[in-house]
Amino acid sequence: MSSIRLRDFIEDREGCLYAVSNYDNAERIGCILRYVPDPDGERTNLAGRRYHKYDFAESFDWIRAHKPEYLDSVHRVPYCDVARVYKPEEEIAGVAARNRRVARLLAHLDLPAGSFGCTGSLLCGLENGASDIDLVVYGDAWFVAQRRLRDLVERGAIPGMSTAMWRKVYDKRVPEISFDAFVLHEQRKWNRGEFEGTYFDLLYTRDYGNLDAIPAGAGRVLGRATIEATVTGASLSFDSPAVYAVDHDEISRILSFTHTYSGQALAGEVIEAKGVVEEHGDERWLIVGTTREAKGEYIVSKTLLESV
Repeated sequence: MSSIRLRDFIEDREGCLYAVSNYDNAERIGCILRYVPDPDGERTNLAGRRYHKYDFAESFDWIRAHKPEYLDSVHRVPYCDVARVYKPEEEIAGVAARNRRVARLLAHLDLPAGSFGCTGSLLCGLENGASDIDLVVYGDAWFVAQRRLRDLVERGAIPGMSTAMWRKVYDKRVPEISFDAFVLHEQRKWNRGEFEGTYFDLLYTRDYGNLDAIPAGAGRVLGRATIEATVTGASLSFDSPAVYAVDHDEISRILSFTHTYSGQALAGEVIEAKGVVEEHGDERWLIVGTTREAKGEYIVSKTLLESV
């Protein structure tokens, strides 16, 4: 079996479903609990089994009560407890066959076979009428999808994001920047959209040959800082974590663990960022998204803001 990677799902021996949230899964799988079997659950899978969906805080409460041995900064599931692995690129044919909206969106994007899939509820067969489409695209194919989405919207083949949808996304993410600044940054990312009344994401995930691109693990916390720096590399800026190489006297990289600040700046732009400084070997990194909603932390492109 191929390595377990970000945006896969795993199922444990009790039928609980976890979203894989890490690349460093050599010893135990880093993930977040999402669905728990429940006779009164609001979701039903393709076999008729009912599940309850847990949000981020609830999932940690459940793990603390039922699987405390999994507790870490994420949930760490040992391989011996895994009954099944769900891989987006392997399950996409089945998803598209039962969900014609997904099939039509994929036909528009026209990506190479094996380079894409769906994660989230669609991957697990637990979607409902209100479910978003969480498209995963791997490696360089993601940038192809990004360009095609932009072209589709500019040609009018699919609509642009409505103001109401931008507001919905902003209110869900509760960022530390204004709505206008948020939309200004988001509109040039081309990593989300609306299709036939449904919201969708284009989620970047590294291909199998690049899983170790960034050293894993937390560093020693040195304190908090707000810095201004020039971005020198943004090839992994849509990853999770998003990674920006920067030209700065003390900080060599900025990492964002919140999707809000992925793709936030381009190489050559000057950014302002606030977060927690960590020591990683002989380097210092600025970490944004040290809490779920990244309170008091942000990344903005000063170059972009000053261009308006």
